[in-house]
Amino acid sequence: MADVFCISPLVTSCNFRRFTPCEPKFVTACNSVIKFVNGTTEGYVLPEPIIRRSGNYEPSMWDNNFLQSLKSDYTGETINARASALKEEVSLMFNNVVEPLDQLELIDRLQRLGLGYHFQEEINCTLKKIQSGQIDNNNREKDLHATALEFRLLRQHGFFISPEGFKRFIGNGNFICPGADIKGMLSLYEASYFSIEGETLMEAALYFTSKSLKECLPNITDVDLQIQVRHALELPLQWRIPRFDARWNIELYERSSDMIPAVLEFAKLDFNISQGLYQEELKDLSRWWCRLGIGEKLPFARDRLVSSYIWSLGISSMPQDQYCRVQLTKIIQLIGVCDDAYDVYGTLDELELFTDVVERWDVNAIEELPYYMKICFLSFYNFVHETYYDILKEQEIDILSHQRKWWIELFKHQLVEARWYHGGHQPTMEEYLSNGLVSIAGPIGILYSYICTEDPIKKEEVEFIEGLPDIVRLACEIFRLADDYGTSSAELERGDVPSSIQCYMLDAGVSEEVARKHMMDLMRKKWAQVNKCRFSGDHIPLSWHVVDIMLNIVRAAHCLYNAGDDGFGVEDGLTKDTLFSLLVKPIPLRESKAYTA
Repeated sequence: MADVFCISPLVTSCNFRRFTPCEPKFVTACNSVIKFVNGTTEGYVLPEPIIRRSGNYEPSMWDNNFLQSLKSDYTGETINARASALKEEVSLMFNNVVEPLDQLELIDRLQRLGLGYHFQEEINCTLKKIQSGQIDNNNREKDLHATALEFRLLRQHGFFISPEGFKRFIGNGNFICPGADIKGMLSLYEASYFSIEGETLMEAALYFTSKSLKECLPNITDVDLQIQVRHALELPLQWRIPRFDARWNIELYERSSDMIPAVLEFAKLDFNISQGLYQEELKDLSRWWCRLGIGEKLPFARDRLVSSYIWSLGISSMPQDQYCRVQLTKIIQLIGVCDDAYDVYGTLDELELFTDVVERWDVNAIEELPYYMKICFLSFYNFVHETYYDILKEQEIDILSHQRKWWIELFKHQLVEARWYHGGHQPTMEEYLSNGLVSIAGPIGILYSYICTEDPIKKEEVEFIEGLPDIVRLACEIFRLADDYGTSSAELERGDVPSSIQCYMLDAGVSEEVARKHMMDLMRKKWAQVNKCRFSGDHIPLSWHVVDIMLNIVRAAHCLYNAGDDGFGVEDGLTKDTLFSLLVKPIPLRESKAYTA
C-alpha cells in the first residue's frame, strides 16, 4: 500500500503525519492530501489556508516599565499615624451628632468619600437604632430628602423598611414635590433603585424623579447640585462602585459649605494610602504577566492587565482583600485570552478539541492541541492549582474539583456560542441569555470572589452558589446585559454572534435605539428582583457582605460599559481616566506639620 501523508488543519507549520487510509476520522479533519507513489506525487492539492478573524485590538497602552515606575509618597509611620488620628476623630462624630438626619447624612457622606469601610460597626449600630425606633427620624414627616435617605441607607445595609412612608408625598395619585425640591427628588431617585419587585409605589417614584430631574436639569442654578443630578442620571448609586467615585466626591465635598476639615483630610489621606497599596499590587501583577509571556506569544488576544485590575478593584477595594484582587485580576485576564480564542481566533475544530481536553482535565492531552491552545490551557491550569494550593494551605479545604467544574462549564458555554457563529445560528433572546449568563464568566467570577475573600470557606455556601440560585442567576444576567450594552456595536462590526441587543431587535422587530432602552429597563427590573431575593426571607447562606461583593461584579460592569462603550477592551477612554484617577495621581493635601517627621 502506498504511503499517504496528511497536512493537519490543527498545525500552522508544514508538519506531516503518516497515517493509513483506514483513519476516516482523521482524514475528514484534513485540509489536503498529498499521495506519494514511487517517490513522485499524484493529485497534489494545495493546502487550504486557515482563515482566522481578528478582533483588531490595540496593544496595551501601559507597559511594564510604566507600571513599575508608579510610586507613592503616602507610606510610612508618620502617614499611618496621622490617618489613625483622623479616623479616631471622625469616629467620635457618631457620638457627637445627635439629630437623626445629621447621622444619616454623616453615613452617606463617609460612604461616598470611600471611608465607609472604616466605620462599618458604627454605621450598622446607628442604622439598627433608627430601624428599631430607638432613634426617631422626625424629619421624615415633612422632608422628602430625609425620608428617602433613611429608606436607601437602611435597605442598602440589609435593614428592611416599608415604602409606605412615601405615601405622604403623593396627591391625586401622583408624587408632589413642593417648591421644586431638587435635593428631595434626587434622594428619592436614588432610593427608588433599592425597590423590590412588585413595589408599584417605588416604580412610580422612579418614573416621577427621572422625568422631573431631566426636565429641570438645565434650570438648576446651584452648579454643584446640577453636577450631582447629571451624575446620578448617568448611573444611580446602587449601580456604582464607591471606590471609583471617591475622588469625584472628595472634590465635590471640598467645595461644599458644610465641609468638615477632619473628614476631608481623612478622605484624601485614605485615598492616597490606598493608592500606594494598589500600585504595589499592580506592579507585582505586571511582573507576573511578563513572566507568563502571553502578551507576546498570543498577539490575537487582548492584553488588558490594567483593565483587569481595575475590574478586580471594583469588586473589592478594601485593604484586607488583597489576595482576592490579585487572583481576580489573574482570572479576568486569563478568561479574556481564552474568550478571544473562542470568539475570534480559533476554528470550530480547534475549539471542539480544546473543550474536550479541558473536560478531561488531562495535562498530557495538550499534545493534541495547537501551540496557542497549549499556552491557553497551561495558563489557567496552573492558576487553578496555584489557588488550590493557597487555600488548602491556609484553610485546609480542598476546592480543586470545584474549580475544575467552573472552568469546564465556562468553556462548554463559550463553545455553544462558537457553534452558533460557525453554523450561522440566530439565537432567540431567551436562548442567548440562558447561555450567555455563564459564557460571560459571571458564575466563575462570583465563585472565585467568594473563595478568595471568605474565611472560612463553607462547603454548603460553595454548593449554594454553584447551583445558580435566583440571586446568582439574576446577577449574572445583569452582568451579561451590561456587557452587551457596551460591546455589542464592536462585536457586531467584527461579525460575532449577535448580542442581547441584536437578539431582541430580531425577536421584537424593533430598532437598536428601542432595544437599548429595553435592555436598560430589563436591567432595572432584574435589579428589583435581586433586591426581592435579598429581603424575601428565603434562606441565602451568604453574608450580606459576600452578596455585596458578588453584586460588585455587576456594578463594575455598569461602570465600565454604561456609556455604550467598551470600557474593558478599549483603554484610551474610560479605562485611561480611571487608571490615572485611581492609581497614578494622588490627591494633593495642604502642607501640615502632622506630615513632618
